[in-house]
Amino acid sequence: MTTSDTKTLPLLSLRNLVLFPGAVMPVEIGRPSSLRLIDALGGKGAHVLVGTQKDADIEEPAGADLYTICVEGEIVRIVKAAENRVTAVLRGLERRRVTGFAQERPYLTAQFETLTEIRKDPIEIDGLGMAVYDVAKQLIAISPDIPDETAQVLDQHKDPARLGDIVAATVDLSPEERASLLVEVDVAERLRRLLVLLQRKVELIKVKQKIDSQVREEFSKHQREAVLRQKLKAIQDELGEGEDASDLDAFEEKIKAAQMPEEVAKTARKQLERLKQMAQSSAEYTVQRTYLEWLVELPWAKQTEDRLDLDKAREILDADHYDLKKVKKRILEYLAVRKLAPGKKGPILCLAGPPGVGKTSLGKSIARSLGREFIRVSLGGVRDEAEIRGHRRTYIGALPGRIVQGMRRVGTKNPVFMLDEIDKLGADFRGDPSAALLEVLDPEQNATFSDHYLEVNFDLSNVIFIATANMLDPIPPALLDRMEILEIPGYTREEKMEIARRHLVPKQVSEHGLTSAQIVLPDAALTTVVEQYTREAGVRNLEREIANVIRAIAVKIAEGQAYDPNISAEAVGEILGPQKYYSEAAERTEIPGVATGLAWTPAGGDILFIEASIMLGKGSLILTGQLGDVMKESARAALSWVRTHVDELGINVDFEKTDIHLHVPAGGVSKDGPSAGVAITVALTSLLTGRRVRGDVAMTGEITLRGTVLPVGGIKEKVLAAHRAGIKRVILPERNRKDIVDIPETIRSELEINFAKKIDDVLEATLETVPVVVPGPDAPASTEATARA
Repeated sequence: MTTSDTKTLPLLSLRNLVLFPGAVMPVEIGRPSSLRLIDALGGKGAHVLVGTQKDADIEEPAGADLYTICVEGEIVRIVKAAENRVTAVLRGLERRRVTGFAQERPYLTAQFETLTEIRKDPIEIDGLGMAVYDVAKQLIAISPDIPDETAQVLDQHKDPARLGDIVAATVDLSPEERASLLVEVDVAERLRRLLVLLQRKVELIKVKQKIDSQVREEFSKHQREAVLRQKLKAIQDELGEGEDASDLDAFEEKIKAAQMPEEVAKTARKQLERLKQMAQSSAEYTVQRTYLEWLVELPWAKQTEDRLDLDKAREILDADHYDLKKVKKRILEYLAVRKLAPGKKGPILCLAGPPGVGKTSLGKSIARSLGREFIRVSLGGVRDEAEIRGHRRTYIGALPGRIVQGMRRVGTKNPVFMLDEIDKLGADFRGDPSAALLEVLDPEQNATFSDHYLEVNFDLSNVIFIATANMLDPIPPALLDRMEILEIPGYTREEKMEIARRHLVPKQVSEHGLTSAQIVLPDAALTTVVEQYTREAGVRNLEREIANVIRAIAVKIAEGQAYDPNISAEAVGEILGPQKYYSEAAERTEIPGVATGLAWTPAGGDILFIEASIMLGKGSLILTGQLGDVMKESARAALSWVRTHVDELGINVDFEKTDIHLHVPAGGVSKDGPSAGVAITVALTSLLTGRRVRGDVAMTGEITLRGTVLPVGGIKEKVLAAHRAGIKRVILPERNRKDIVDIPETIRSELEINFAKKIDDVLEATLETVPVVVPGPDAPASTEATARA
C-alpha cells in the first residue's frame, strides 16, 4: 500500500543491477544523462531514486522502460574513474512507488509515493526469515564467491524483511530474479521466493563440488598409474622381460622393407617413436599400433610384372568370353602401349550394360590376361563418403576406406581394381561417395590419393580401375567424364547359343558333379531354352534354366533311373514346364490398329503393346498404363498430327463426338520417353482408317507436329529385342542410320531395316493398303501398339 504524500527526486536508471534497501553497492556511471544527474545532486549525502531497466539493451531508457517500484538511495561517495566515467557508492534506504515523471531531459526526475510493505502474518514472516537466515549461512559456508564477513552482516539485521533484502543483494542472482524480489511488497511472498532461489543455489554448488571432487580423484588415480607403469617398465627392462621393446623394433625393419616414399617413412618413424613412449595398457597404444600396422602392410613398392604377350592375352580373353570385341580391343591396345611406353598409367574404364552380360567376370579375365592381381569392391548402396576415404583416427574403431583396404588385401600396387555397381552409389547427410571417387578415378590426381585414416599420400596411378554400371544416367557428370565408357549391349540369339555351348553348359555340368558323357545338350535343346524360356539382354537367366535341366538329370542319375543323355527339345519342355515366352506381335496385329514399337530398359531392349479403342464421347483422349509426362505428350502430338491429316488418310470420324482410349500394358510398370511417338501415330492411324499393321514390323522414333521423325537412343538394344521377338522389318529414324554399325552383321542380314524421315514413310512401310473395317464410335475397334522410350 502507499501513502498520499507525493515527492519528487532525480531517478538513476541501472542496467542488470538492482539496489535493495539496506544494501551498499558501487555503480559505474557512464551515460551522459546519468553523469548530468550526478553533477546536479551535489555529491555525498544527496538522495536519489534508483530504478532498474526492464530491457538492458535500451541505451537511454524513458520512464516506461523502468520498473515502477524502485529504491530511494543515498550517495555515500563519488569517485571519478575517467574523463567521462564516475563510480558512485549508493546505500539503499526504502522502497518507493513511482507515480509519474516531472521531466525526462536532461535526466529523469520522478514523482513517487512512500510504499508500505504488507505484513499479514508476523509469525509466518519470522519463520520464513529464520529459514532464509539458515540457508544463507549454509550458502556462505560452501560458496567460494561469497566472503565470510557476509555472515556477520546478516547477524546485524533482525527484521526479516531487511534480512531478505541484504541476502538478495549479496547472493549471485540474475537481474530478473532480483527485480522480481524488489517489486514484491508482500514480505512473506518475497521471503518465500528468496528461499526457493537460495535452496537451488545450495544444491547447484553441492553438485558442482561433487563433480570437482570426482575429477580430482580420477586425475590423481591416472597420475599414480602412470608412475607405477614407469616403475614396472624399468623393472621389466632390468629383468630382461621387456618383450614389447623387441616387438616394436620389428616395426623399424618392416618400415625399411616396405620401401615407402621418404615422406611416408618419415611419418611412420615419427609415429613409432610416439608408440614407444606410450604405456602398453593405454587405449591410445592400440590405436597407434593399428595405424602403424596399416602403414607397413600396404604395397608401397610391390607390384606384378605385366604379361606383354599380346597373342597370349588375346587367347585368354577369347577363352573366357565370347564376342565383346570392343573391350578386348581396348585391353590389347593398352598392352601394346605398355610394351612401347612402360611408364604408361593404367586406364580407367567403365563397362556399361544390362545385367548378366558378363561385366564383372570380364574384369577377372582382364586381370588374368595382364598377369595382374584382381580385387573387387561393390559400391551398391554405399552412402557414406568415409567408405571411400576412410574415417579419421580420432574416431573409435576408425579404419581406412574401401580403396586402401582393397589395396592391402590384394598386396600389389598395380592390380585390376573393379568398382562394381558404380551407378548404385547413394548420398546422404554423411557426404557424397561419388565426390570422393573423383580423385580416385582421375589419372592426374590419384598418384597422390589421400585417405583420411592414413593422412599420407598413396599412389594409385598404376592401378587399372574398371567400373561397372547398368545405367549411365545416375552417375554424376564429373565422375562420368573421368571414365572411358565401353558399352556392352545385350547378346543376340546366336551369341547366347555360342556362350551356352562354350561356357554355361560345361560350367553347370562340372558344378553339379557330372561329366560331359553323362549329359549332352544339343543345339535343338539349347535353342528351345534360349527362345522359349528366356528373354533377356544377358545370360544370367539362361544359366539358371540350363542348371534346372542339368539338376533334373542329376536326380535321375542319383536315383539310378534310366535316361537318355542326349537331351531333346521335348525333354527340355517336360523339365522346364510350359513355355514362358512367345511372339505376340503377329497375333496382336490380326485386327486393324495394331502396331509394334521398340523400347529400351536398363535390362536391355524390349517390346510393349499399346491398346486403343474408339467410342462415343466428347472428343477426349484417355491415357492409361502408368505413362510418364513425356509419353503422354507424344500421344497428344500423335493424335494432333492424325487429326490434321484426316483428308489425306481418308479418316471419316467426328472427333468432337468421339473419345479415344490409349492403354499401355502392363499397367503395373511405369513407362516414359519420346520414342513411342511413331508407334502411337501408326496405331491411331490404323485404328481410325481400319488398315491393319503388318505383324512382322516394329518401329521406334519421336514424332513432331509436322510429321518429322526424330532420332532416339538405344538403337542396338531395341533392334536386338525386335530380333528376339521374331520381327522381320524394323523402322528407324533416318538420323539413326549411323547407329546400325553397332548391330552384329548376322542380325542385320536377318532383318529388313528401313529408315524414315517423315511419318508418311512409316505409314507406307507398316500399314496394309486395304482396310479391313472402317471404325466409328458405333463400331468400336481395339488397338495394341508397343512403344517405350
